[in-house]
Amino acid sequence: MATIDAPKQVSFQQDAEVLRKACKGWGTDEKAIISVLGHRNAAQRKQIRLAYEELYQEDLVKRLESELSGDFERAVYRWILDPADRDAVLANVAIKKLRPDLHVMVEISCTRSPEELLAVRRAYQARYKHSLEEDVAAHTKGDTRTLLVGLVTAFRYDGEEINTRLANSEAKILRDAVEDKKFNHEELIRILTTKSKMQLMATFNRYRDDHGTSITKHLQGDSGDEFLLVLRTAVRCLNDPKKYFEKVLRNSIRRMGTDEDALTRVIVTRAENDLKDIKELYHKRNSVALDQAVAKDTTGDYKALLLTLLGKED
Repeated sequence: MATIDAPKQVSFQQDAEVLRKACKGWGTDEKAIISVLGHRNAAQRKQIRLAYEELYQEDLVKRLESELSGDFERAVYRWILDPADRDAVLANVAIKKLRPDLHVMVEISCTRSPEELLAVRRAYQARYKHSLEEDVAAHTKGDTRTLLVGLVTAFRYDGEEINTRLANSEAKILRDAVEDKKFNHEELIRILTTKSKMQLMATFNRYRDDHGTSITKHLQGDSGDEFLLVLRTAVRCLNDPKKYFEKVLRNSIRRMGTDEDALTRVIVTRAENDLKDIKELYHKRNSVALDQAVAKDTTGDYKALLLTLLGKED
């Protein structure tokens, strides 16, 4: 369930005019920007960008980038982009870091639908003039590269049907690989990169029923083991993405310093999807509302935008 409150009837020209006025003069009217963009869905935001360009022969995204700064600017930038283009940007930033944020790559690959992931790959190619899988391969190596390229290029069956017999046999394959600590076993990678999410959930459930604990509990090892970390993240994202996102939010807020990148990424990418469910799970697991935690840990216009996307005005 989404958290943003977007009206059904919108004047895109009027919204463009409000944003133009907010960016003119000596100071920027951040509240006006939030009042418009914070209450528009992806399709509406796209139409506002088109209306703005038609009216003023100017790119709204670039104008906002020049007017805003800091965490607020980054959050607005990520929010205003089309979802596939946004994921392409997130992926590029993550993979091009000195130490790539591989968990972001896993997150995008494993929590988006097959059609959404395909759209991300197309957007990446259009924006950067080379493929996402090419960049993933260039910035990773060994077993990590094999797994990540497989996840990025996957086009899974997206239906509800499952094969119980196959779930049973593949749960055993996973268990054998785990017991032998052959986490890079080609069969394990094959299962994770080709099976539908419903089929994988059946396999993971069978694994838990047979062995009394989840597979992620058995995927433990050296905290410096990059491949094992990527593998565990993939399993968590594929099996229960809402639980995964709740933990990302919890970790982003609980640290000595707030991880604004993670906090922004989850709120911005899930606000039109399942953020309401993630909020409920956060409250249940932490005994505090996510809105309260975010309000306590952030300030200013950045805080106001996040709270708006969470469905709560500052």
